[in-house]
Amino acid sequence: MPKDVSQPRTRMPRFRKPTAEDGAEIWELVRACAPLDENSMYCNLLQADHFRDTCVVAELDGKVAGWISAYVMPNDPETVFVWQVAVSDAARGCGLGLSMLEHLIDRPACEGVARLQTTITADNDASWALFRKFARLNGEDLGVQAYYTQSLHFQDRHRTEHMVTIDLESGELAKAA
Repeated sequence: MPKDVSQPRTRMPRFRKPTAEDGAEIWELVRACAPLDENSMYCNLLQADHFRDTCVVAELDGKVAGWISAYVMPNDPETVFVWQVAVSDAARGCGLGLSMLEHLIDRPACEGVARLQTTITADNDASWALFRKFARLNGEDLGVQAYYTQSLHFQDRHRTEHMVTIDLESGELAKAA
């Protein structure tokens, strides 16, 4: 579906914690954002409910236009893991993904977080661009290593996921604190 360029992109998104009632709309957004892996609607409902403090919904005109699923690692409370970032076609090109990431790390639930991690497949250009920009704006380079491999972990059913690590304490975020 082509983007509607007749409307200027001056609308400001509203960032908020998700609710369980957002689960179906989040699921639809993720499904529309290839190459993101589709989770079950139940998974997105649980994320929106159980992990609401570290997940972000961005609304434009009352509709879910952006979504971040994330959680503080249970075995490493200094690391927030970003599972998925989804931005609707209508909101792409406005820096929404970057704004949601910045909103996430400013949340009280991320107060003790020193690192942000995510995994990205080699062919997901949009995610690489987003996280490179986030790292650059925070004074850091990306630490990257193959993590879940195509042959060992996915039995050749999914491409290798590369672990991306961004040290938040040595970048601009720490300098501003």
